[in-house]
Amino acid sequence: GLKHTAREIAQAEGVPLLPGTGLLPDVATALREAEQIGYPVMLKSTAGGGGIGMQLCWNAAELEPAFARVDRLSRANFKESGLFLEKYVERARHIEVQIFGDGRGHVVALGERDCSVQRRNQKIIEESASPLLRPDQVAELKASAERLALAVDYRGAGTVEFLYHPGEELFAFLEVNTRLQVEHPITEVTNEFDLVKA
Repeated sequence: GLKHTAREIAQAEGVPLLPGTGLLPDVATALREAEQIGYPVMLKSTAGGGGIGMQLCWNAAELEPAFARVDRLSRANFKESGLFLEKYVERARHIEVQIFGDGRGHVVALGERDCSVQRRNQKIIEESASPLLRPDQVAELKASAERLALAVDYRGAGTVEFLYHPGEELFAFLEVNTRLQVEHPITEVTNEFDLVKA
């Protein structure tokens, strides 16, 4: 549920991450950390979702007012404060992996969906399989998603989200949606697996 905790688990499990921070105590720390990461950066609420609680900042002049604004949004929408930074990747693809775990040490990654076509951080089109990825890249993504889920004895359906930079062929973990998402039917169709029944 909290993105900064998911980042910590991902780091411990060797899942690739964007350069970023833990929770930031104040705007002064955010400004120092952003200089270390290098602009542009994405300021994120740890409890955010649905595109709420994220602000792209190209420089310090944008980050300073954004900190207070995103903090307010986070408290109002999620009853949770807590902000962190991640490096912003331009022209990245958004790839998600459908997982299912039994909570007893078994996790399967059922396939990937490319959800890069978005409007205001809301997914509009989902494609499965991704038209962009090679089989070895899909295997790497699925293995990363499984490691992450195994680390927490994950039970039920979930989605592990990644950014992919096509030019550099680099993946980075974003977050886990700990529920069955509305786009799950394309994974069911492409895998002949009934997620709802499972």
